[in-house]
Amino acid sequence: MVDDLFSSSHPLLPPKTEDDQLDWLRLLRSRRVGISTFYRLLAEHGTARNALEHLPDIAQSRGLTGYRACSQKDAMRELSQGIKYGAQLVFRGQPDYPKQLGQISDAPPLIWARGDLGLAKRPVTALVGARNASALGCQMARRLAHDLGQAGDCIVSGLARGIDAAAHQAALETGTIAILAGGLKTLYPPEHKALTALIAQQGLLLSEQPLNLRPQAHHFPIRNRLISGLATQIIIVEAALKSGSLLTARNALDQGRDVLAVPGHPLDPRAAGCNALIRDGAALVRNAQDVLDLRQNLTPPENDKTQLNGAPCQPPVMSGRAADKPAQTSKSQLQQDILDRLSVTAISENHLIRRLARPVAECNAAITELELDQKLLRHAGGHVSLRP
Repeated sequence: MVDDLFSSSHPLLPPKTEDDQLDWLRLLRSRRVGISTFYRLLAEHGTARNALEHLPDIAQSRGLTGYRACSQKDAMRELSQGIKYGAQLVFRGQPDYPKQLGQISDAPPLIWARGDLGLAKRPVTALVGARNASALGCQMARRLAHDLGQAGDCIVSGLARGIDAAAHQAALETGTIAILAGGLKTLYPPEHKALTALIAQQGLLLSEQPLNLRPQAHHFPIRNRLISGLATQIIIVEAALKSGSLLTARNALDQGRDVLAVPGHPLDPRAAGCNALIRDGAALVRNAQDVLDLRQNLTPPENDKTQLNGAPCQPPVMSGRAADKPAQTSKSQLQQDILDRLSVTAISENHLIRRLARPVAECNAAITELELDQKLLRHAGGHVSLRP
């Protein structure tokens, strides 16, 4: 049973009864059943109960003998432990399930939550960065988290050392969400015991993993897609060229989120990733106002019907004498704007179009013409780059 055969973007009805919820938990916790397989089995068999009944036969057809699905006893144990811990199991499609998270292609069917689920209904900004962050980097993270929190944002991060911890601490009073790589009952890193307790009391802890799962290296990239998926935009503060923060940025681009980065000194390896993101088109951030201004410029009026994967686009904001000029940009100028935003490093086509803030049809036509003129390349996964 492979985990990439089925997309979770189809309409989904949440489990209605406690028995249905238990079946969902059993199916997802069964061996060799990942998120894609979970949704595929639901689509093929209608209900989680039917899927559980067919699971041994499916496993045997794939060469797995003696296969057993997660037992009702094990699922009941996890449920009771979660309740005793003060956590709540939230299923995709339920009102408390974060709306933004439910829109990503590999949204978890269920998540454990401890704290205030209402925080996820506010504007959410992700703030992540280096674990071995500098003092200035942590100071910048705290300032951004505090000021954005004062402006009404909820700050989401991954409870890691360095930038993540600084962001959580600064946003405790205004609202913060921590997404864990392991289970809610597994403390990591251990020195964040007090911070984790405070977030549980004043903010929100989320995890898609079993309660007692200790995180391994491969769990962190999986966790990162939820950080970007929960947010409308993500800010990177200090990141090496090969870091989890850049993986989160790539997730964000694939999910149609805005990526912003704080620049750093070219000789500091902790700034190399952020500087590369800015070079490749990420918005440069100096303070919270830059973030708020960008959001305002990308937010269309209510009567603007131009859509890109459910995310509206708006023409650039003009002021003064420029506002008297025709809004329509020539085809050649649009093509040049596209080329100016590209480099030999591939970026998401959706992200590029959002940055152009022009009607999607015009952008797609211009990109196609540039491809035919051999000025840009299309890559797998909806990415584009300049032709070397």
